[in-house]
Amino acid sequence: MELKAERIAIPEGCNVILGQTHFIKSADDLFETVAEQAPSAKFGIAFCEASQKRLVRVEGNDEGMKKKAAEIALQIACGHAFVVLMRDAFPVSVLNALKSVSEVCNIYCATANTLEVIVAETESGRGIMGVIDGATPLGVEGAADREERKELLKRFGYKS
Repeated sequence: MELKAERIAIPEGCNVILGQTHFIKSADDLFETVAEQAPSAKFGIAFCEASQKRLVRVEGNDEGMKKKAAEIALQIACGHAFVVLMRDAFPVSVLNALKSVSEVCNIYCATANTLEVIVAETESGRGIMGVIDGATPLGVEGAADREERKELLKRFGYKS
């Protein structure tokens, strides 16, 4: 077995959700879920089929986002992995609904941070072992940091 770290380039202003699912209908169901939960989002979805034709199945409402999601899926190249790349919405708007999609097995991360996907490769194929999502903490927030966090949430519309 060989372990690899695949560094994923997330486009500026975008978030990515990385997960695992198990059925050819997944790309369609994930599309419907994101479209229902975040109708103003621009997004692309890519799903790595693990048997039969073993294609990357692609859906979305924005051609550029679909293309980039497919590129990320091909870079990860793990069976049954899926990528949701979105702009103009935050993952928090869609995560619970995505977790409820009947064929979704796991969500590894939802982030706009620098992302590395730790992949194991064997003779059988590749699988996601985990992710490195962003950098390590530099300390504990103080009063000014807390206020800054609260203001950021207000700007995003999550606090009044």
